[in-house]
Amino acid sequence: MVKIMALAVLAKKGNAAHLQAISRDVSSYGYFSRSSASEFLGFFAKTVAERTPSGSRQTIEEDNVTFHAHCRADGLVGVVACDAEYPWRVAFSLIGKMLDEFSSKYPSPDMWTGNEKDTPYVALKEHIVRYQNPEEADAIQKIYKELDETKDILHKNLDTLLDRGEKLDDLVSKSEGLSSSSKMFYKQAKKTNSCCVVM
Repeated sequence: MVKIMALAVLAKKGNAAHLQAISRDVSSYGYFSRSSASEFLGFFAKTVAERTPSGSRQTIEEDNVTFHAHCRADGLVGVVACDAEYPWRVAFSLIGKMLDEFSSKYPSPDMWTGNEKDTPYVALKEHIVRYQNPEEADAIQKIYKELDETKDILHKNLDTLLDRGEKLDDLVSKSEGLSSSSKMFYKQAKKTNSCCVVM
């Protein structure tokens, strides 16, 4: 099952990245390991953000968690931590949406203090819930899913038609065999009946 574990917005100043907002869902971890998992996600999101060059995107896998990151030219970085099955296209689409929303709410880099209390971004909690199901959250992903389902139905129909075609071929070959037997019977009957002419 696809799962998002964390969404984060960070600001890069030099080589250091400072957390601006983060939302985590560690419910898939055991009760006693949730705080460690939460720390790991925050730490690794920061590390990935620091190592993502300005103006680029990258994907890194660590300990069964895939981190997708996009660093804009203004130094704002979005990170999605998810499992390996989560569609990368949806993850980067979500990052773009997060960065646009955050920068419209806090347009000046002077506002990016690195203290989450200075830059509250409650929409992250809504995004982490909404995007747990990528087909529902992303229209293109939903279309891809519908296309896959349609393709499966078409393959099933083609298999059925091929089976039906094989059965028809068997009937045709049997009818050809029956046809030659019928012709032979007709000739034999004609020959037999020709000796006995009724007057």
